[in-house]
Amino acid sequence: MKTTASRFVWLSQPPSDCPFQLSERYDGLVFTGRHAEYTHADTWYPSWAWDDNLYSPWTDGNFARPCTIPFLECSSKLDHPANAAHPGKPGTGQARIIGDDPMNLTLENLGIQYASPLPYKGRYPCGSLVHDGIWYYGTYCLDETDRGLNWDILGPFVGFRISKDYGQTWEDTPHTPAAPIFNESGKYGSKVKIGAPHFVDFGKNMMHSPDGKAYLVCHGATRPDAELAWIAGDQAYLIRVTPSPETINDPSAYEFFAGYEPSGKPRWSRNFHEIQPLLEWNSRIGHVTATYNAALKKYLMCITDGWPTISTMNTYLLEASELTGPWHLLTFMERFGEQAYFVNIPSKFINDDGEGFWLCYSANFTNQFGTEFPEIKSNPPGSQYSLCLQEVILHNK
Repeated sequence: MKTTASRFVWLSQPPSDCPFQLSERYDGLVFTGRHAEYTHADTWYPSWAWDDNLYSPWTDGNFARPCTIPFLECSSKLDHPANAAHPGKPGTGQARIIGDDPMNLTLENLGIQYASPLPYKGRYPCGSLVHDGIWYYGTYCLDETDRGLNWDILGPFVGFRISKDYGQTWEDTPHTPAAPIFNESGKYGSKVKIGAPHFVDFGKNMMHSPDGKAYLVCHGATRPDAELAWIAGDQAYLIRVTPSPETINDPSAYEFFAGYEPSGKPRWSRNFHEIQPLLEWNSRIGHVTATYNAALKKYLMCITDGWPTISTMNTYLLEASELTGPWHLLTFMERFGEQAYFVNIPSKFINDDGEGFWLCYSANFTNQFGTEFPEIKSNPPGSQYSLCLQEVILHNK
């Protein structure tokens, strides 16, 4: 569905305890009213490949919209009926996105892969990168709690499966949920730091990487009482690796942001135990993505403030000249979506001036259940359970 509605300005309204200095130039987003929705599934993180197509994960829904089958086509939860033909193995899908106009894209389903989440209850897509014709597709785990639907505890990042033919065939990761790449655990009260990592979008075939390395941002927590979930946490972390089939699943190939030298220069370490948060805001840092805006020479970061996970959610954008900061608040949008999550900025859809771009996200999954949860509105119009694209322009002060 493609729609043009009324133009409006969503001005930033940060909470009083916001730890970030305000952007000197921007204080909100202008929504042009142009938006488009595709599929009836979520978890979309497009990566711009050198063949000029976008490639993305997807899961938990039906690829076609309107749905062409009467049941759920793909689910990342253990023992969901959608995975009946693959007992004990949740599914994660992959797709090709063709076209230059966000209002007129063609999506091709490239199938569903199945893998065990044990000892956890779900296995979901995260960091996805197509570089030099090779697709690196990451998954992470979630564990159920006794508090009901979607209060899931954030488990570890497992590793990457690899495709050398744009998603037609795959080599599985050598790691497992029980023995993940960074040896983290979400069990028995443990907290992870490399939770649901996402590749920084450096443009087509990673053309704007400052050093040829792939960087990933992720969310986590260290407080024993932190509410660390799929869309909620305390901290953002930053890691990097030179991408290749030989390095992507090798933990010794990674460097971890480890704070700053006395001179203020960022410090990188090969020792995971020396990792330090890039950002901190207790209970306000959930899902994290970042994109390099070449025209502005700025990094734009999208963060979902999603606690308590099943309710409305807030989205805020930060901007910085360097990935290691300092980061400044560009806008804080309370109840964006009203329940937008997995927000990112595909670099392919950034205007030449850098000030206009498209937000990619999914929204409003609670509306599907019709249980004890209150109705959550579609705001801005077009926000729904799908691949949502909204055209925005940075609002100058």
